[in-house]
Amino acid sequence: MNFDLIVIGSGPGGYVAAIRASQLGLNTAIVERESLGGICLNWGCIPTKALLKSAQVFDYLNHAEDYGIKTGKSTADFGAIIKRSRGVADGMSKGVQFLMKKNKITVIMGDAKLVKGPKVAVTDADGKTTEYSAQHIIVATGGRAKELPNLPIDGKKVIEYRKAMSLDSQPKRMVVVGAGAIGVEFGYFYHTLGTEVSIVEFLEQGLVPREDADVSKELGKIYTKKGMKVYGNWAVEKVDASGKEIKVFVKNRKDGKEETILCDVVLSAAGVTPNTENIGLEDLGIATDRGFIKVDEYYRTSVPGVYAIGDVLPTQALAHVASAEGITCVEKIAGHHPEPIDYNNIPGCTYCSPEVASVGYTEQGAKDAGYEILVGKFPFTASGKAKAAGHPEGFVKVIFDKKYGEWLGAHMIGYNVTELIAEVVVARKLETTGHEIIKSVHPHPTMSEAIMEAAAAAYGEVIHL
Repeated sequence: MNFDLIVIGSGPGGYVAAIRASQLGLNTAIVERESLGGICLNWGCIPTKALLKSAQVFDYLNHAEDYGIKTGKSTADFGAIIKRSRGVADGMSKGVQFLMKKNKITVIMGDAKLVKGPKVAVTDADGKTTEYSAQHIIVATGGRAKELPNLPIDGKKVIEYRKAMSLDSQPKRMVVVGAGAIGVEFGYFYHTLGTEVSIVEFLEQGLVPREDADVSKELGKIYTKKGMKVYGNWAVEKVDASGKEIKVFVKNRKDGKEETILCDVVLSAAGVTPNTENIGLEDLGIATDRGFIKVDEYYRTSVPGVYAIGDVLPTQALAHVASAEGITCVEKIAGHHPEPIDYNNIPGCTYCSPEVASVGYTEQGAKDAGYEILVGKFPFTASGKAKAAGHPEGFVKVIFDKKYGEWLGAHMIGYNVTELIAEVVVARKLETTGHEIIKSVHPHPTMSEAIMEAAAAAYGEVIHL
């Protein structure tokens, strides 16, 4: 019952932290109340990508003649698509089970709560509670869908992302509330399969409102062209789900115009909220702020021996952030000297179609930070690889500090750009300048050439524009 480390939660923060701790020689246990892999592997990152891939294949088939291929009429089997997604998720969860055994990590199933000691009390499915001791405890309980006050989630007519991944039948009409990554990804998925989709976003910038303004504008144009209705800078006043069809009452925040959108289901995609209730934080006196746990740069809470990582923190709610935080945390516990994470060099990826990827400052953010900047943009309409692939939409936009050439940010929208952003992350980590990118020979024809060309555009040296 005694361990060097106990990790509460087995998502991409928790299970990665446990594995790294085991590698460093710590006797480690992990507590999970549902399925190994957490939300990301079971209901988030992985199964959503499986759904999106099915939608992309269906889209390809419907546009096969654009590539000189004639096919018969294609139909989407909604049930089979959902089943495939669940199968992918189940396979990944079993992979985490294998990793736990491989790394000799003790898996404890049940609901965990911090108790004085500090210790971890785990209540199993039969109601039996057992206390476990550890010198170090990491809270990695993740987050869940945020519920808006005027949009209560009932799981039938107003749903969140978990239900959106396992509906029994495809709705004819859907209203998506929130245009962040979750909203635009599910909006693309359901629209591609034939659902009439309307996306309502409270913030003025519209789709993916946290991204660079040029990216938001471009995605809005593309989604509108596809046939989706986009409401940017609109508020959901109320929802009437009492009748056979749902009525969503929305109001323009600029001019006060009101509309009523009819649909069969409403997807609440207004972000995530941390799972920090009822886990014993108050009993131990662990400091929080607006529901998030307060930590230092090595994820130590206000109580010695207790740490926190992932979505329970106010850092970016991303799987790779949680994983990086977990590794940094346990390496510090093990006596190493890891470098604190630079949260301004965390890539963000949205897997709608076209994809969106970014890192660092937006153009406006760089200006607000006081930089004098150089901006370069290269459209995929000028990319031979993008044109040949049938995906000329989108662009790469780069931002440099005019004085020193520091790479301040990069913003991409287009086919497979989530595979391109890592180049920028590594380059920024290595303090690479714009001129060094221009002089780094990129292979032709590739999508990655657009990064080099965009850098060249910032310095007035672009060739293919």
